[in-house]
Amino acid sequence: MNFQDVEHVLGHAFSNPDLLRQALVHRSYLNENPDFALGHNERLEYLGDAVLELVVSNYLYHHYPNPEGDLTNWRASLVNAKSLSDVAKDLDLDPWLMLSRGEAKDKDSKARQNIHANAIEAIIGALYLDGGLTPAEHFITEHILSKLPNILANQLYIDPKSRFQEMSQEVFGITPNYKVLKEWGPDHDKHFLVGVYLGPEEVANGEGASKQEAQVAAAFHGLEVKGWQT
Repeated sequence: MNFQDVEHVLGHAFSNPDLLRQALVHRSYLNENPDFALGHNERLEYLGDAVLELVVSNYLYHHYPNPEGDLTNWRASLVNAKSLSDVAKDLDLDPWLMLSRGEAKDKDSKARQNIHANAIEAIIGALYLDGGLTPAEHFITEHILSKLPNILANQLYIDPKSRFQEMSQEVFGITPNYKVLKEWGPDHDKHFLVGVYLGPEEVANGEGASKQEAQVAAAFHGLEVKGWQT
């Protein structure tokens, strides 16, 4: 792999290229390549998560006089797994990620979303270790904080369940309710399919690893069905 291409995308030439390589190594890759010289990216992810939270928190604190609750919600919208996964997709990181053959084939699952998000955090950790706070902060500002105006303009920091309830009450005067339609899998790996209803009408459904997660997915799809995203 020509990691200079990745460095160009990230805007940083690494003094220690192994940091960048390791940031792109998923644990599953090592299961199939036990002789690979580097470890997986989870320690870098741990560090990058802390750097990301610091940079975003510092930016919000100094640019907005809003109360703590607002800043916390905005930060959560910027650094959650979906948002970071979108960054990975924007950067087209998939060709550079080192995954097992099975993980490489599974491109659209929640597991891939988490792999993307973890890789972004690991890259931030690698940038920090290689060049200090400046390159990490530059990356976060350009690729993550740049999403803030859209989040604020469209109130995307409001969670889907709250938004769907607010719109349902405003438009129809109805409070939505949720029903478990299906559940499957062993106790340690349960999955749920939940429908969101307005009265007797099933508006949409969603799947998740918990009832709460499935409810959020159903509400998100319900917002799409009703055209209430913004």
